[in-house]
Amino acid sequence: MSGTLPPGLLSTVSQNAINNNSTPGPEVSPIERFGLAALPALIHINNNEKSANVLCQDVDLMGLDLSPGAENLKNMGSPWQETTRSEAEPYFSLPESILKKNIIPQPEPCGSKIQSFQDETLFYIFYSRPRDTIQEYAARELVTRNWRYHRDLQVWLTKDSNVDPQIISPDVERGVYIFFDPHNWEKIRKEFVLHYSSVQA
Repeated sequence: MSGTLPPGLLSTVSQNAINNNSTPGPEVSPIERFGLAALPALIHINNNEKSANVLCQDVDLMGLDLSPGAENLKNMGSPWQETTRSEAEPYFSLPESILKKNIIPQPEPCGSKIQSFQDETLFYIFYSRPRDTIQEYAARELVTRNWRYHRDLQVWLTKDSNVDPQIISPDVERGVYIFFDPHNWEKIRKEFVLHYSSVQA
């Protein structure tokens, strides 16, 4: 099966090229056999409309150096070759100026800093950092400021301090509440029937 080519290439590839690419001697490495190094021979065998159609793209137009002995042919088997994450990500180092030991004064813990944030900043943290520790800090601070999270509506709300709510039952009240709408990023004031069991304290 290793010596078999797709039907579209059989008519354009010479028997000599098939022998060179499919049954190399023991000195030929896998990169030379299956990588970019094997591509120039295949491209230039018969550079006509049919072979270009089979190959789908003229690699010469991509700016790759495919001349014999080119460095990328030696090191890069294929653009789709599997690598470990450490090989794919470039090595980098942080500048000395932003290392924690060089920042004076040292930053305060997040729990104390978050108390100075505005409500909108806390909402941004809450909605943009799900399942993160800082989301928990933001939620605690909002509760401290009398905001409550409605589990069913998935929005924050607080009582309007100018209007006293009307108690309907031990678990239900009707009143005017201020909701924070995360979709339009605004506070909305409206009358609402609140079930205490739906509010996360």
